[in-house]
Amino acid sequence: MPTEEKNSKDQHRARVRRAFDSFGQRLGGRLDETAQKSVAQVREAAEARDGERLRGHLNDLSKRHGWLYRELATHPEIANLLDELALLGL
Repeated sequence: MPTEEKNSKDQHRARVRRAFDSFGQRLGGRLDETAQKSVAQVREAAEARDGERLRGHLNDLSKRHGWLYRELATHPEIANLLDELALLGL
């Protein structure tokens, strides 16, 4: 794998981690175990740039935890990431 591609992937992963860490801090202790697992699945799919899995986890999140989906979608850094991934066709 070329160095530039690896750096791009590493930068993307770091950006996703920062965004989701910020989101976790914002919510504090409001997430139960099921909600934490759902957010972790969205995060992992976003890090992997796996559009199909990301869409599936976001749909599941919106059905099971509507309030959490709204919080996620309105978090500035995560909203930007999701918009960028959508523009890439993911």
